[in-house]
Amino acid sequence: MFLGEHNHTLDAKGRVVMPVRFRRDLENGLVTTKGLDHCLFVFTTAGFEAEAARQSSHERTEQRTRNFARSFYGGATDQPLDAHGRLALPAHLRAYAGLEREVVIVGVNDHIEIWDAATYARRQEENDETYANTDSGGRES
Repeated sequence: MFLGEHNHTLDAKGRVVMPVRFRRDLENGLVTTKGLDHCLFVFTTAGFEAEAARQSSHERTEQRTRNFARSFYGGATDQPLDAHGRLALPAHLRAYAGLEREVVIVGVNDHIEIWDAATYARRQEENDETYANTDSGGRES
């Protein structure tokens, strides 16, 4: 399970050091792809396969399903961590998420999200207020 928020910096080659606590789960393979809300998703290989199985249950004759699949799979890369625990983020993924220097790496249970730090701060300010006013059943009070 991935948990917590971690502030990091992209280096000049577009690499980010993954938090130590995440590396053990990622050492057997990972997949990075376009996430929702203009962040990046990082899955373990098994986690990506499970997500792919969920996505396969959607009807391919629907345009939305095909468009989603093109972004989700077409943008994906299975580049592993290097010996220093760094994840190389291809230019097309950095551009999609607006990543330039300061990033936040967020553990979200079964996957990791990588956000531009300023974008994440703005979104979390709104999200935290909504969360604070949500009852335990997930409804805003």
